[in-house]
Amino acid sequence: MAVKIRLKRMGAKKKPFYRVVVADSRSPRDGKFIEELGYFDPLQDPAVIKINEEKAKGWIANGAQPTETVRALLKKSGVLE
Repeated sequence: MAVKIRLKRMGAKKKPFYRVVVADSRSPRDGKFIEELGYFDPLQDPAVIKINEEKAKGWIANGAQPTETVRALLKKSGVLE
């Protein structure tokens, strides 16, 4: 089972809010997920990124692959180097 760390879109039309989740790579974007790691709110100024560092590092150590967007968010929040 290939596991990805990716964004799940929430919020209303034209008002996005994202949750950072760990999910099977075959599940749909807003479908079933394994665990929630945090959230990302791009509408705030500056954008709010809140990620549980311990859980994220644990999943990455176990082989979960973050998407490009999530990798950038993890770097901004200080989880990755």
